[in-house]
Amino acid sequence: MTDGRSGGDWAEALVAEYLRTHGYRIVASKYRCRYGEIDLIAHNGATLCFVEVKARSNLRYGLPREYVTYSKQEKLRTTASHYLASHDPDAVCRFDVAEVYTDREHTPERTRIEYIENAF
Repeated sequence: MTDGRSGGDWAEALVAEYLRTHGYRIVASKYRCRYGEIDLIAHNGATLCFVEVKARSNLRYGLPREYVTYSKQEKLRTTASHYLASHDPDAVCRFDVAEVYTDREHTPERTRIEYIENAF
């Protein structure tokens, strides 16, 4: 898989399209504040979903979801609180993880998404 932002950008765009085809409405991408970054924020009906995207081309070092550590979860919660305070403080929300499995070339037939609702 490509290193750096381009690989992450590709995976986030792929997941955004996946979510749209499953009825989600993307409201923010790469939301940043001083506390951290949230890859995607989307509405699934009345629920606001904060989505962490993790892509891997091999599982040598574990599943993508295993990289959403407790420390990362805390950063995501704090960043989400910041977002909610200025956008929709009363929103019902959840934290999801989108795992993108692919090869180094991002071959479509070798790429799949595992979407985990309420991951933490």
